[in-house]
Amino acid sequence: MEQMLYILPRGFLIGVLISAPMGPIGMLVIQRTLSKGRWAGMFTGVGASVSDLLYCLLTGFGISFITDLIDRHQVLLQVVGGIVLAAFGLYLFRKNPTRALQAADGEIVRKTGSSYWGDLASGFLLTFSNPLILFFIIGLFARFNFIQPEFGVHHYLTAYLTILGGALAWWYVVTFVINKLRRRFNVRSLWLFNRIIAAILIGMAAVGVALAIKNQFFP
Repeated sequence: MEQMLYILPRGFLIGVLISAPMGPIGMLVIQRTLSKGRWAGMFTGVGASVSDLLYCLLTGFGISFITDLIDRHQVLLQVVGGIVLAAFGLYLFRKNPTRALQAADGEIVRKTGSSYWGDLASGFLLTFSNPLILFFIIGLFARFNFIQPEFGVHHYLTAYLTILGGALAWWYVVTFVINKLRRRFNVRSLWLFNRIIAAILIGMAAVGVALAIKNQFFP
């Protein structure tokens, strides 16, 4: 039970943080919610969540092969994970989330159609086409010390389902809010939202690095 209580909040938060940055997929979800309805946006988010889950599985399996190394270098990995999160946060802070959306959306939608299954497929492909998210996921896993050497199969299953649940919960809330505020929504407000998310990531990274250094030198 103690391990489950360790996994559940961390997995859910990782799922939310993977989905929260408003890049092209976030813009696509919002655009479809506004133009085609909430469920079109939600299915696009589901596709993105499945892609994120696959990248999390790849990250987890890769980490599982070196659990002894993680155990020996836990502090170093937490520091590196914090640096990766901070770098991503700085990148996100400066990024214009509206760029490249129109071209990517048009190309993928032409290939996958306009049904809900097409929305899901296009969300998956747009997210899966960005393997750099692996570095972000590795940073999150390291920052939260998410994979433990003593985890069993049921722990891993719970961990990844919780990540998926966090991602789906994020898109459910986003599509709900956008659908309710569709008459007031201004896509330019995404810039401010993006910067808030970036500031949170940078703050988490700073706290993680500080705690890792403190635990190393002042146990």
